[in-house]
Amino acid sequence: MASTTLSFRRMGARTLRSIPGVREWLAFSQRHVPVISEEQIAQYHADGYMVFDPMLGDSIVDQAVADILNRPEIKDDLHHGSRVFDGWTFSKAIKEIALNQRVLRLLRQLYYRQPLPFQTLNFPIGTEQKVHSDTIHFQSDPPGYMCGVWTALEDIDMENGPLIYYPGSHKLPLVITEHFAPGPGFEHYPTYEKVIEKLVKDRNLTPKYAVIKKGLCFVWSSNLLHGGSVHRDKGRTRHSQVTHYFFEGCQHYRPMDSYGGYRHLKPPTWIR
Repeated sequence: MASTTLSFRRMGARTLRSIPGVREWLAFSQRHVPVISEEQIAQYHADGYMVFDPMLGDSIVDQAVADILNRPEIKDDLHHGSRVFDGWTFSKAIKEIALNQRVLRLLRQLYYRQPLPFQTLNFPIGTEQKVHSDTIHFQSDPPGYMCGVWTALEDIDMENGPLIYYPGSHKLPLVITEHFAPGPGFEHYPTYEKVIEKLVKDRNLTPKYAVIKKGLCFVWSSNLLHGGSVHRDKGRTRHSQVTHYFFEGCQHYRPMDSYGGYRHLKPPTWIR
């Protein structure tokens, strides 16, 4: 009898959520409900990252993968640099992942400001991208109000190219364009990569790998050093989605196009 009652309650909850507006009202009413403890918040700021369960349904994750596989740039020319920029503009599933309410609540707890998603990147295979910090691509004033959320759209292990990262590296001094280039411009990015490679070696930093299960998220601070590890099994995919977030009340600019006293302000297109 008890199990029957529980089943009816679950059915009722699902029915209520299907009514137009109810799901949005529930998300709004819970926006300030904590999803992690104070100890976990402190750990995130100490390490610069955390693994989090956004409780995504398999159907959303699988649909995001299907939407990416249908793109001509993926079907016709698949390589380690393959990615789909801003898939949220055509895929409801990708947009839903970017606007996941548990992730938004998490980021409010971590940063004490309203998170503003502004970019999605979807990867069908491991990138093998060189180690970098997101602060060379996106920056805020006050600094630090930007983060990345990497969602595993399938199981990730050491064979299909997990994210590589360096715990605690977010506390290192920022590497800015003036440190390695005679002026602004993305043509200086290879020099930046060499600077970071030397920094990792000189500091004797120890890497870790984001080996996580399908549906889980890896959240990182803006200055955490990270990249793509070797994709050992070339016959396997490594579907994942990165969503980048700024936060309200900040100025946002592109560091690679900024130099000296000049800041290249480029207002993002917010994901809504």
